[in-house]
Amino acid sequence: MERRTIGAGSLAMGAVGLGCMPMNWAYSGSQRQGDESVRAVHRALDLGVTLLDTADMYGPFTNELLLGRVLKERRADAFVSTKVGLLVGEQHIVANGRPGYVKRACDASLRRLQTDVIDLYQLHRADPEVPVEETWGAMADLVQAGKVRALGVCAVGARAARRPGARLHDGTIRQLQRVQQVFPVTAVQAELSVWSPEALDALLPWCAARGVGFLAAMPLGNGFLTGTLTPGEGFEPDDVRARHPRFTAEMTAANQPIVAGLRRVARRHGAEVTPAQVALAWVLAQGAHVVAVPGTKRERWVRENAGAAELRLTGEDLAEVAGLPAARGSWD
Repeated sequence: MERRTIGAGSLAMGAVGLGCMPMNWAYSGSQRQGDESVRAVHRALDLGVTLLDTADMYGPFTNELLLGRVLKERRADAFVSTKVGLLVGEQHIVANGRPGYVKRACDASLRRLQTDVIDLYQLHRADPEVPVEETWGAMADLVQAGKVRALGVCAVGARAARRPGARLHDGTIRQLQRVQQVFPVTAVQAELSVWSPEALDALLPWCAARGVGFLAAMPLGNGFLTGTLTPGEGFEPDDVRARHPRFTAEMTAANQPIVAGLRRVARRHGAEVTPAQVALAWVLAQGAHVVAVPGTKRERWVRENAGAAELRLTGEDLAEVAGLPAARGSWD
């Protein structure tokens, strides 16, 4: 697979990574099978999908434990990214950016992942009660201690407080500007896909101008852009899509022209090319510093996603994708 480098330290990884969250968190619980997920991780590494992206809150903790089963055998094949800063309760999620907690959380992640070092340690969310510089300073101490190789930031959520007239990622950029004064940011993780292209406005250019890598989260639109979802089929209650404004029966049907456009582009490249591969290739075409991180728990989809790294979209393809209708949601 094509290798891409991120950050000033030129950390290398496959152009397509593996988001591990669906294996233990946020998607249909009845479809989670630990052994099958382990096989999917092994298959990813076999195909050159080296970036394994997780977080201590996924599960919580069980996602890191699952990856630890693989890393115990194949640590040298993987680029390990995990996150800190969020605690999961019974009915809520809260931020914790206290320096002491960050350092304890890192040690716990290292134990669960069965590794001596984390390649990329990401701040999942800043704690509003703790200056982000203090949290980031504690994370920088972990680099100095040899427990972490590089640091990253996850974008502020879409519903976070925003100034009137502000763009979606202005808050994230302000946060990045602050932490950059303490220790270099190697990567930023934020949603980027054909139906959620907002990062193209300011966040992606900000990263490109500073040599910061961009990890494209949800590049398949929570599975919608694969074209495998049936309008009106619905989701299990524990699946985040059951409450997503773009996944109501009405909006799933209304957004089908986006998938149809991806199918048209796919057909130009061969009968075996899928809408999902076109969607991922579009993400990769946004810059050499971009790594796509689709999430899955199935070997089949791992193979399909990895194949997108070989797909090169033409100018005509990119123009057609750019002309697709904007995604609609029931909250619009």
